[in-house]
Amino acid sequence: MMSKTIKVALAGAGAFGTKHLDGIKNIDNVEVISLVGRELEKTKEIAQKYGIAHVSTQLEDSLKLAEVDAVILCTPTQMHAEQARACMNAGKHVQVEIPMADSLKDAQSLVDLQKKTGLVAMVGHTRRFNPSHQYVHQKIKSGAFNIQQMDVQTYFFRRTNMNALGQPRSWTDHLLWHHAAHTVDLFAYQAGSPIVKANAVQGPIHPTLGIAMDMSIQLKAANGAICTLSLSFNNDGPLGTFFRYIGDTGTYIARYDDLFTGKEEAVDVSKVDVSMNGIELQDREFFSAIKEGREPNSSVQQVFACYKVLHDLEQQLNA
Repeated sequence: MMSKTIKVALAGAGAFGTKHLDGIKNIDNVEVISLVGRELEKTKEIAQKYGIAHVSTQLEDSLKLAEVDAVILCTPTQMHAEQARACMNAGKHVQVEIPMADSLKDAQSLVDLQKKTGLVAMVGHTRRFNPSHQYVHQKIKSGAFNIQQMDVQTYFFRRTNMNALGQPRSWTDHLLWHHAAHTVDLFAYQAGSPIVKANAVQGPIHPTLGIAMDMSIQLKAANGAICTLSLSFNNDGPLGTFFRYIGDTGTYIARYDDLFTGKEEAVDVSKVDVSMNGIELQDREFFSAIKEGREPNSSVQQVFACYKVLHDLEQQLNA
């Protein structure tokens, strides 16, 4: 058991990195001591705001710091697998934001390296931690609710390459490997049953971004539950992902950390966990697993099946 303060390096000081910094402020015995960002001046500003002493534009500078115990990667998708391997090879525990990789081969390499090193390696599948989805999960585990269908909409308005703060992005986001990963993993996790059938169709490829802007995915679990997922970068309306759980004893609608019934009555999820912030809860699990020397919820092993499904869907779409 670790009793000392866990010293953390965080890479990716963008929209999502700051969400982690805000969450970590509420967690005892954890300190972010190094911040990595693409633009040095911007990163220094953020570091100053959060009281972080070490700043760099290179992850390897942080990995050289002997006092760093763990790393959180909030960098572009295309860098995740390589950086997560670098962290484990440097002897650091790692939490990599979703997705852990954008290919099955890279995802497999992280599972293999974790086994070899025995380090905590976790993926930011935040939906497992949002109080709304945890509430539904507890109902399922107690036998009070079983999913018949999940109906999910992942909608953004992103016809140019912008991040969550409306700033130009240095990388291209991906509906399948990033946004669908949330729902594919959550569906299998909530159904408590592996995905046995998956279909996908996509709209035209964007001429400059080189990705499909619209996609539709159907999933079926071994226990018979089904899931329909609609994804779009063209939707000019409420942004984000909205989950409708249609079950045998009721209907729930989850919007990030909040939960409603099918009739739009708010469900109180404030007692589900110690916080109402899914990112903070995800980080708490990461640090607890390090301190307790155990496998975390959303470990690379636990979410690997999701990446197999994404790989199969990609093969389908490419065919």
